[in-house]
Amino acid sequence: MFLPCESIVLRTAAPIEIIDITATVQTRFQQSGVRQGQLTLYSPHTTAFVCLNEREQMLQRDMLDFLHRLVPADADYRHNLDPVDGRLNAHSHLLGLFMNASETIPVADGRLLLGGWQSIFFIELDGPRDERRLLMQISGEQ
Repeated sequence: MFLPCESIVLRTAAPIEIIDITATVQTRFQQSGVRQGQLTLYSPHTTAFVCLNEREQMLQRDMLDFLHRLVPADADYRHNLDPVDGRLNAHSHLLGLFMNASETIPVADGRLLLGGWQSIFFIELDGPRDERRLLMQISGEQ
């Protein structure tokens, strides 16, 4: 059985931001009643993504520093010469080359099978934004 797609709506506050959405996803998943199957998260954005990684404050600061160093916002990018929406966001699109638009998490015995250190993150690369959406679809058996 496939449950209807749900949206997780987020507001972002920084140009690059890592938001832990694990608790939100867990709560919504528990409400589904699915015992065996999978949960898929999908970002319909070209400058915002989803990933699994460790939640640890210093590591998250390292991640932000790494992203800023990897593709600096103030470099000379052709995309920024005539941006479609007025945002100078070429660096955001380039960072997206290294990210996932979706993650699929297996479900067994009514639990998301996340690793012991894994959390679910929404990664904003072109903020701040008043509204971002992450789509969640659960499939399986109750």
